[in-house]
Amino acid sequence: MKKYFLTGLLMFAVASGYCQYKSNLPANKWVDSVYNSLNKNERIAQLIIIRAHSNKGQGHIDSVMADIKKYKVGGLCFFQGGPVRQAVLTNYYQSIAKTPLMITIDGEWGLGMRLDSVLNFPHQLMVGAMADASIVYAMGKAVGEQCKRMGIHVNFAPVVDINNNPDNPVINDRSFGEDKFKVAKFGVEYMKGMQDAGIIACAKHFPGHGDVSVDSHNDLPVINKSRMQLDSMELYPFKEMIKAGVLSIMVAHLFVPSIDGTPNRPTSLSYNAVTGLLRKELGYKGLTFTDALEMKGVTKFFPSGEASVQSIIAGNDILCLPEDIKGSIKGIRKAIRKNKIDKQDIEARVKKVLLAKYNAGLNVSTTVDTTNLVNDLNVNSAKIKSEIAANALTLLALCDRDLLPLRGNKEQLIMPLDKFSGKENASNDVLNLQAGNNSNDGSNLKIKNEEGSLKYKTAYIGIGTDKANTFANKLHDKYGATIFTFGKKDSTDKVNAILPLLSKFDKIIIGLHGYSRRPANRFGISPEAYNLVNTLQATKKTITFVFGNPYAIKNIASTANNLVACYEDDDITQGLAVDLLTGKIEAKGTLPVTVSSQYAYGSGIITSEVLPYDNPESVGLNSSVLNTIDSIANDAIAQRATPGCVVLVAKDGKVVFDKSYGFTFSDKQQRVKGDMIYDLASVTKVAATTIAVMKLYEQGRLDIKKTLGDYLPWVKGSNKENILINNVLLHQAGLKAWIPFSLKTMDKDGQPFSSLYRYKQDDVFNVKVAEGIFLRKDYVDTMYQAILDSKLGPENTYEYSDNDFIFLGKIVESITGQALQDYVKDTFYIPLQMTTTRFSPRQYFPVEKIVPTAQEITFRQQLLQGDVHDPAAAMLGGVAGHAGLFSNAYDLAKLFQMLLNGGEMNGIRYLQKSTIDKFTAYNSEVSRRGLGFDKPEKDNATNPAPYPATNVSPLTFGHTGFTGTCVWADPAHNLVYIFLSNRVAYEKTEGNKLQRMKVRASILDVIYKAMEK
Repeated sequence: MKKYFLTGLLMFAVASGYCQYKSNLPANKWVDSVYNSLNKNERIAQLIIIRAHSNKGQGHIDSVMADIKKYKVGGLCFFQGGPVRQAVLTNYYQSIAKTPLMITIDGEWGLGMRLDSVLNFPHQLMVGAMADASIVYAMGKAVGEQCKRMGIHVNFAPVVDINNNPDNPVINDRSFGEDKFKVAKFGVEYMKGMQDAGIIACAKHFPGHGDVSVDSHNDLPVINKSRMQLDSMELYPFKEMIKAGVLSIMVAHLFVPSIDGTPNRPTSLSYNAVTGLLRKELGYKGLTFTDALEMKGVTKFFPSGEASVQSIIAGNDILCLPEDIKGSIKGIRKAIRKNKIDKQDIEARVKKVLLAKYNAGLNVSTTVDTTNLVNDLNVNSAKIKSEIAANALTLLALCDRDLLPLRGNKEQLIMPLDKFSGKENASNDVLNLQAGNNSNDGSNLKIKNEEGSLKYKTAYIGIGTDKANTFANKLHDKYGATIFTFGKKDSTDKVNAILPLLSKFDKIIIGLHGYSRRPANRFGISPEAYNLVNTLQATKKTITFVFGNPYAIKNIASTANNLVACYEDDDITQGLAVDLLTGKIEAKGTLPVTVSSQYAYGSGIITSEVLPYDNPESVGLNSSVLNTIDSIANDAIAQRATPGCVVLVAKDGKVVFDKSYGFTFSDKQQRVKGDMIYDLASVTKVAATTIAVMKLYEQGRLDIKKTLGDYLPWVKGSNKENILINNVLLHQAGLKAWIPFSLKTMDKDGQPFSSLYRYKQDDVFNVKVAEGIFLRKDYVDTMYQAILDSKLGPENTYEYSDNDFIFLGKIVESITGQALQDYVKDTFYIPLQMTTTRFSPRQYFPVEKIVPTAQEITFRQQLLQGDVHDPAAAMLGGVAGHAGLFSNAYDLAKLFQMLLNGGEMNGIRYLQKSTIDKFTAYNSEVSRRGLGFDKPEKDNATNPAPYPATNVSPLTFGHTGFTGTCVWADPAHNLVYIFLSNRVAYEKTEGNKLQRMKVRASILDVIYKAMEK
C-alpha cells in the first residue's frame, strides 16, 4: 500500500467522518430509524462481518471498500497489519459506510497478536499459571483500553475452552488451562476488565473446543462426550461467563453427537446447540457470533452461502467471514420466503445488532486519532506483562538448592577457540561450535575468576537459538557465564563437540528456546536437541528453563533435577527468569495443565514468603528435642496404629519441622513423601465450611443469630426450621450425630442395591461415590429428607454431629450461589497458593500423589484413593460441609498461619481479626467448643485427660479427623501443628490405636517441650 494513499485516506476520513450517524435519539428510536433506512438485503447484511487487513495492499482495500459500498455489511474483523494503517483504514471505511461498522478483532493476547509495533500480552496458558485473578482483570482492562483507542468495539476474547487434551492442535496455549474452575474464574476476570473499558468481550468457543485433536480450520473435530460430561466440564466456564454478564459468545465448528447427531453438522450450524442449548437451556440473551465460516470445519460440508443460511436457522446473530456475501444474503432471503427463517426473527436480530452498535457508541460520529497512537497502545503493556511473568514462572523441580538462587563471582572467558573452525563472538562470549569439529577435549578452555586463579564455573547452553539472547546476555553480565548455542539445524556432531566442554563447568544453565507452540512433531524440537538436554540434565548440575509451551516438558521431565517452566520466550520473560535465578524474585506459579506423569496440574514449588522454611533454632525451638518426634511416629507405625504419617510444625510464620514417616499403605510398597495428599476427614469442618461461614458472617451475608429456615427454604415446615445457626456451629442444635446412609442402600451382605447404583456413569446415575460406582442422582434428595425427618434432641446440649455441617455447607452454597468447593477454592485456597487443598482430588492430581485411605470391604468394595472415606460425603458427590477435603500438610499450614496472622497473609487480607477471635474463642457454656472450631478442655491444666495436649494455651483452636488427622493453632505461641495419617487403613484390625496410643497428643507435647529454655 502506498504511503501517499494512506495519507489521502486519513485526510478524507478526518474531513468527512460519518456524521450521518450522529444522533441524540434514545436507543430504541435510533435503532428503528437506522433499521427503517435499510432495504431487505441491507438488513441481512447487518448480520455479516467481513475480513480486513492493513498489510495487504491496494487490491485488498478495494475489495473491502466494494463490499462495504455494495452490500452494506455490518462490520469488519481486522487481522494483521499496523496500528496507524489500521486506524486510517477504520476511519475511511466508516466514512464510506451507510450504517456504522462494528469493528472487531481477534486479539486474545492483546492487539500485539495482530498488529506490529504493539507489545503482545502473554498467551492465556501463561496467565493460567498465576494465582492472582486481579492481574487477569488488569490485563483485560488494558486490552480493552487498547481496543477502545483503536476504534474497535468487539474483541473475540477470552478463550474459555478447557484444554484437557495436550495434543490439541488449535487451542492448547490459548486456554487458561485444564482446571474448569480456574478457566471460568480467569475468563470472567478478563471479560470484566474488557467490558469495564467499554469493549464487548466474547467467550469462545462454545460449547468447548478443548478436548479435540483436529483443527477446525482444516476439518470438523468430533467430541464424543455425553451431555452429562459436557455439563460437568466443557460447559462450566460458559455458564459462569453467562452469569457474570458476558456480552457475546462465539460458537465453534464442532460435531458433538450428544448435542446434535445430524451427521457432519457443526455446532455453529446447529439449532440444538445455539437455540436449544445456549439460548433456552443456559438462558443466554447476548450476541452470538459464529466462528469464521470460511474455515474447513464448515465449508467441507456446507459450501458457499449455505453455511450462512444454516447459521441463521440455528439462531446465531452475526455471521463471521462467510465465503460468499452475495450467496449468503440470497440464501437467507430464500429461506425466509420458504418459512425456514421467521421474518420477525430476522428483524429482531438486526435490531439487536444495531442496539449493540448504539451501546458501543456508534450513534455518534468519531474518528481514531493517530497522534501518539503506538505509544498509547503500549502504555501499560510492559508493566502488566512483567507482572504476569513474575507471578507465572513455575519452579517444578529443585534438587540442588545451590542452583536457586545461584550464587557466584563474575568470571571471564580468556581462551581462544584456536582448535575450532567456528568463530567466537567475543562481545558475548558465545561458543558457536560448527558441526563436525568434535576432536577437541576442551583442555584449553579455562575460566579466570576475580582472584585470578583458574577455575571452571558457570555455562549457559541455549537450545534452539544460534545467537545470544536476552537471557544469555544477562547471565553473562551477572555470572560471567560462558555461552554455548545449539541451533535448530545443528546435528549430533555438535552435541559431541559441546558435551566435553560443558563437562568442565560446575554449573550449567539450560535454556529451551524458539520451539513451536503446537504439539506436532514434538513441538519442532529435534531429537538431537532433546538428547543434548537429557544428557546434560543427567549430570545433576543443571537447571533448565523452558521458554515456551510447557507441554514440551514431557520430553525432558524424567531427567530434570532442577526445572523452571517459563511459558513465553520474550525479553521480559527471559529477564525475569534471570531475576528468579539470582533470587531477586520468588517462584509463585503453578502448572495450569498436566504436562507429564511427574508434573500434574497444580505442580509448582512456591518459594515466595507465604510460609518459608527455616531451622528450629531460628524461632527458639530445640532441634534435638523435636527430633524425638521420630521415635513416636516410628513406634506408631511399628505398632500398626497407621501405615505412615506426616508431621509439620510452623512457628512464628516459618515451617521448622516437616517430616514424613512410613508407607502410604499397609503393603509397604511406597514410602510417604512430605507433599502427599491426605483425606482430611472432619478437618473439612474448619478448613472449608467454617472459614466460609466466617467470611460470609463478616460480610454481613450470614447472621448466625438467624435460623436454618432463613437460609434454606427446603428446611421450612420441618422441625429443623427454627434451629439457630449459632447452635449448629456449636454442635448444640439437637441433630443426630450421623445417619448411616450407606447401610440403607445395601443388602444384608453389604452389596449395593442395583436399583440405586451403577458401575457406569449416565444421566441418571451420575453421583460418583468412588471409582466406577455411581449413585442415582435423586437419592441425594432422599438423604436430605432423611436428615429433615430425623428426630431432634434438646437444644443447648452438646452432640457432635456431621449433620450440623452438612446444613452449613448448603447454607454457604445458598448464599454465594457457588458450590462449596468452588467458593473456598476461589476465596482462600488459590490466593493462599494452597495448590493441593481440594475436594475430589482425582480431578486435579495423579492418583500416585494421593495417599490411599482404606480398603473398603463392603459398600464401595475397593481401595479408596482420592475418593472421600466418609460414606455420607461420598454419597453427596464427594463434597460436603463435614468431610471431603484433601490436602498436604504444607498447604493446610498456610491456612492456619493466616488465621494466626489475624486474617492476613502476604499482604492480602482474607478475614478480619475480630472475626477470627470470635469464632476461635470459647462460645459454649456446655462444651469446650468454639464456633465451628474445636478447643482445649476448659480445665486442661488440671484435667486428668488433657486435650489436645498438656501444655496448649486456652487460645488454641483446631480440629481432628476420623482418618487420623489433626490441625492445631496456638496464638499464644504463634504455633501451627499438623498431623496427617491414614490410620483407618488398620481400622478393621486395630481399631483406633492411634488415639489409644495418644500419638497426636504426644507429638504436640514434644513440640511444647522443645520451646523450653
